[in-house]
Amino acid sequence: AGVQVAVVVGGGNFFRGAQHEGKGLDRASADYMGMLATVMNAINLQAAVETNGVQTRVMTAFSMQEVAEPYIRRRAIRHLEKGRVVIFGAGTGNPFFTTDTGAALRAAEINAQVVLKATMVDGVYDSDPRTNPGAKLYESLTYETVQRLGLGVMDLTAITLCQENDIPIVVFNLNKEGNIVSALRGNKIGTCVSSDVEKFKRTNGGGSKGEDSGKSGQPKKGEQSV
Repeated sequence: AGVQVAVVVGGGNFFRGAQHEGKGLDRASADYMGMLATVMNAINLQAAVETNGVQTRVMTAFSMQEVAEPYIRRRAIRHLEKGRVVIFGAGTGNPFFTTDTGAALRAAEINAQVVLKATMVDGVYDSDPRTNPGAKLYESLTYETVQRLGLGVMDLTAITLCQENDIPIVVFNLNKEGNIVSALRGNKIGTCVSSDVEKFKRTNGGGSKGEDSGKSGQPKKGEQSV
């Protein structure tokens, strides 16, 4: 296929731990329930992907051996090398950390070359586009700019992890057909957050898998994306 893909799933459609804190639940318990919700989504996504003939493996941050493999870094990388899609569930396995942080952590661990954050909007805006029709879409940003302006790309821990490991983040609209493939090919969609706007410059489309050369921030043949 040319690109090795790992997926980190959230669980907000079932349960958001942070929203239930104080409603008879302490924060840690609420977060653990949120992690279980991500595992349900991971198993559901596995079934959907395998229906299309793609081999997958679900790996969870804490042991649930009856339904998924425990996360082991070298095993995850081996699955990717064999052409399987790896789906990570249960976040980091620890309370007080978001799924975004889990994605950044797994990306660093498997040496991913890019983090693709699929959202409900077209990228990162200077204000909420759902309430402000005149909101400006950013094409490229640095980690420092995101932190300075307080833009809602990911939580600060996730941004810092990506910054320290020089992993670019591409934020794009999941609901537009073809966007996932375009993001994997390094085409210019959504917003790219990186250490250097010029270094991680993207194409305007029409590219093919593995076409980038040199030290590019977009996936090349045989390299991972999250």
